Amino acid sequence: MTAKKFIFQVHKILGLATGLVVFIVAITGCCWAFRTEIESLYDDYKTVTPQNLPILTPTKAKLLAENVFPENTVHGTVFKKESDAIEVIFYDAEPEFYQSVFLNPYSGEVIQVDDHTSGFFAFILKGHMRLWLPKKIGEHVVGASILIFIFIIISGFIIWIPKKRKNLKQRLKFDWKKTTRWKRKNFDLHTVIGFYICALALVLAFTGSMMSYNWLKYVVYKSTGGEKEARFIIPENLSETSAKGDVIPMDYIIVKLLKESPEAKSFELHYPKTEDESIYIEVSNSDDLFYDSDFRFFDQNTLEEIETPGIYGKYKDANVADKIQRMNYDIHIGAIGGITGKIIAFIISLLTASLPVTGFLLWYGRHYKKKKTQDIINA
Repeated sequence: MTAKKFIFQVHKILGLATGLVVFIVAITGCCWAFRTEIESLYDDYKTVTPQNLPILTPTKAKLLAENVFPENTVHGTVFKKESDAIEVIFYDAEPEFYQSVFLNPYSGEVIQVDDHTSGFFAFILKGHMRLWLPKKIGEHVVGASILIFIFIIISGFIIWIPKKRKNLKQRLKFDWKKTTRWKRKNFDLHTVIGFYICALALVLAFTGSMMSYNWLKYVVYKSTGGEKEARFIIPENLSETSAKGDVIPMDYIIVKLLKESPEAKSFELHYPKTEDESIYIEVSNSDDLFYDSDFRFFDQNTLEEIETPGIYGKYKDANVADKIQRMNYDIHIGAIGGITGKIIAFIISLLTASLPVTGFLLWYGRHYKKKKTQDIINA
């Protein structure tokens, strides 16, 4: 057996083993691409009429939202512009609980409660990340299958390379005639489409694997020159004593940041879990992008800003290796290229979903033909 035939056999076996997983992940990826744009069509409740009144403090917003879900944990509170509702996010891992309470920033009235674990996009995300299986099982199956898919893409390209240069043009286009049989058309769909999308499909698969495996993220970070800790770190307070009295320093931080960064899109404040932990605020600087956000940390007693040893700090302090890590999610969903990038990600995901289908039909056609011929001989 030649090396190319061996690669073909491995490609075929791995493709059959992971085909269904790749199909589901790719199709759900298509559906997820324009989630933000679709949800914006029916989220009018997030907008309020601006008033010449002070907005709710982080402490007050948390207390009001906890009246809705007193048994659950507040993950953070999102403050935007004067015309936007305040969003208090609740999250618990076990049992899974992920909901948002939207408050009028002036009156504190509950405007809407969103359950992020139900609805169309929640269904799509669960399929994309874990095939609608239990989390611990599904995430491992998806992670391993996408790692294998990376090898399938590479091996497919090797198989695609023709032995003779004169056959190259045939591999680059659909040369169909009226007499062309469906098996030949299916072969061309698999090979020609596979060639044209292999590079971008590899990018989507690799960025997805980086989100699944911390070891891969660490390897990529260090190999690109990263010197910080390749993880999210919330530093401890610098002060040793807690603030006394009725004044809560945290309640002044949002007003302070709104004045400092008037162009920012949102401020997501995370409440300290202990007396020693600092206040963590994610400042979003672009619509529908995450990589250029500023992750800022403040002493909960003095509001003195604290630097983190991790890669998630202020964007201006990020080096090339840090930016590669930060951009991973935005690259994965195509948002890094704006609406054009999302369209490309959508098309690549859709075409990727076709490869397991055409690959299975190729295998089935050859296998069925051999079996049918053998049955005729035996008869």
